[in-house]
Amino acid sequence: MLARSAQGLYWMGRYLERAEFLCRLLRLQTEALVDRPIREIHFGWTRIYNGINRQPSGGSLEPMGSDDFTLADSYTLADDLTFERLNPSSVRSCFVMGRENARQMRHCISGELWTCINLAHLKIQKLTIQDIWAASPESFYAETAAEMNTFSGVAAATMYRDEGWRFMQLGRFIERAQLSTSLFLSQLAAAAQLSEHSDADWTSLLRLYHAFDAYNHSYSVEVHPDKVLDLLATDPLLPDSLCRSLDRTVSDIASIGPGPNAKVSGAAQRLAGRTAALIHYEWPDREDRAELLQRVREYCQELHQLVTATYFDYSVDDLPSR
Repeated sequence: MLARSAQGLYWMGRYLERAEFLCRLLRLQTEALVDRPIREIHFGWTRIYNGINRQPSGGSLEPMGSDDFTLADSYTLADDLTFERLNPSSVRSCFVMGRENARQMRHCISGELWTCINLAHLKIQKLTIQDIWAASPESFYAETAAEMNTFSGVAAATMYRDEGWRFMQLGRFIERAQLSTSLFLSQLAAAAQLSEHSDADWTSLLRLYHAFDAYNHSYSVEVHPDKVLDLLATDPLLPDSLCRSLDRTVSDIASIGPGPNAKVSGAAQRLAGRTAALIHYEWPDREDRAELLQRVREYCQELHQLVTATYFDYSVDDLPSR
């Protein structure tokens, strides 16, 4: 596969995964605006912004002492994360860039998948924060996240299982692993600032990963932060767990095989395996979960760079001689 095509599919997977993840977070956050205390609302915004490594336009997330101020701030923050064109991680920006990559790679994806992405893109381009806030913002985020799930289903049902499919999946799972580790670290940092943990803060994390029922089945209805992290990081049966994302990354790199750049060929595969091993084998014996998650996040960032160097941005001089 041409490097340009592989890169376009890889980034398409990353952008659409990021948009879906952010929609799920914002759905939970806007639902909390209805009847949750200010402290919980502030915790949610802090978790989101720290998780995506972004400062709000106002430069601060300090909680106000009034419900009216809190709702006004939430309106501004939701706009920044959803429709702000200057925010490269906003839902709109991710849609625009994901759709552009899909447009350029139409010869590599199915017609059904292109139609789904294009229709969703056209829909969100017509909306503003006023449009969704006046009715039910949580419904907008839920519907948009459901459309993202439709993309995944249509892709799985219609795309040919060639290298293009693998690169798209590789982008999705590397992005998911990076987002998960960043969010877990943000959750731990925000919780450490509080004198005691709130069950609602950790229950919302379980709901984000569709893991609330799985947690009750594996443990109990009583919420323990360590057990929540154990489940979300190490359960291979959980579709969005960290270990499953890393395992799929290892599998996709192995299926793609060595790249043209002989100097770094194989390095991505080894690093992916090493990263997955941290969760499978070191996690159960470690108490410093934040430090381990930090290492995983750094490895994921390095893995992205290795994938880029191996398959996309290699020099002609690195190609093997015939």
